Amino acid sequence: MRRVAKRMSETFSLGVLDLVPRLNDATAEQALQQSVTLAQHAEAWGYARYWTSEHHDMAELASASPEVLLSHIGARTTTIQLGSGAVLLPHYSPLKVAESFRLLAALYPGRIELGLGRAPGGGPHATMALSGNYLQHVTKLPESLAALTELLEDRYMYEDHPVTARPIPKLPLSLWMLGTNVKSAEFAARFGMGYVFGQFMSDADGTEAVRRYREGFIPSVTMKEPEVMVAVSVLCADSETDAMAWSRDMAERREANGKERSTEPNSIGIAVSNTNDEAVSDQNESVRHYAGTPEQVWARLQQVSRRLDTKMLLLVTSGPDYERRLDSYRLLAEHKTAILN
Repeated sequence: MRRVAKRMSETFSLGVLDLVPRLNDATAEQALQQSVTLAQHAEAWGYARYWTSEHHDMAELASASPEVLLSHIGARTTTIQLGSGAVLLPHYSPLKVAESFRLLAALYPGRIELGLGRAPGGGPHATMALSGNYLQHVTKLPESLAALTELLEDRYMYEDHPVTARPIPKLPLSLWMLGTNVKSAEFAARFGMGYVFGQFMSDADGTEAVRRYREGFIPSVTMKEPEVMVAVSVLCADSETDAMAWSRDMAERREANGKERSTEPNSIGIAVSNTNDEAVSDQNESVRHYAGTPEQVWARLQQVSRRLDTKMLLLVTSGPDYERRLDSYRLLAEHKTAILN
C-alpha cells in the first residue's frame, strides 16, 4: 500500500490557486504581500505552479488583474510556473490578452500559463462598467478564442492583413480553459487547450465535462494531447477537529455577511467533507471543500485524481488567517515529501 502511495506521490503535481483574499480585514497591500509570501513558500515546498484569479469590485478579494500580480511575483520567484485562473476573456480584446501574456512569457521564459474563463467575475454593475453588455460578449466567445489561438500561433489576420501579438517569446506559453461544465470543456477541446475543472465552485463531479473534453480534443500547435487539471478547495491542519471547525466558521461568516454567491469562486461551500477513512466512497466527491489532517485530505485528493484521471491539482485554500492558510499548504507538501521518503 505504501509503495502505491509513493508512486502516486511521485507523479502528483500540486499547484496553488490564489484568490488573494483579504482575511480578517487585511488591507489590499497586506493581502498582496501575503500572496508574494505564499508563492515564494510554495516554490520552496515543491509546488509546481502558482495561479491567481480575476475578480471585480469584490471587497473581500484583492486582485482584479492577474497579469500585473504575476509580473510582480515572477520577479520574486525563480522556477515556479505562473498562471492566470482565470483571465475573463469576454471582457477583453484577444490581441491585448495575447500581448500581455507574451510579454510575461518573454520576462519569465517557460514559466507562463494563460488560463481563460468565461464568467463575469463580478456583480452586474461592475460587469457593465468593465465591458458593457457581457451577455453579448460571451456569445462571441468562440470567435474570441479562435482569434486568441491564432494570435498565439502567429497566423492571425485582420481584414486580410497579418497582425502579430508582440513581443514574441522564445518559449511559448501554454493555454488553458477553466470551467465547471460541459460548455467550457468543449471550448477547451475545440481549440486544443488544457482544461481545468473547477470543482471548488461546482456541484458536479466533473466526470462528464472531462470525458467530453478528452473525447473531443483537437491537437493544437501548443498542446498535442489533452491535459486536465482539477481545482479543489482544501484546508489542512494538524487535527481534523481544527480543520473542520475553521472551515465551518469561514463558511458561516461568509453566509452571515451575505457573501455566499453562486457565481463567486471564493465561496468554498458550506458542505465540508469528513475525510476520516481513506477508503471512503466516491458518493460525496462533488463537495466543494475538503478539510482534515494532511493524511485525510491527501486521501481525498487521490480519489479526485483517480476519478478524473489526472495527477495535476490546483489547491484553493483560504483559512481563518494567513498563517494557518500557509500552514495548510506546508502540511500537504510535507506529507507528500514524507510519502516519497
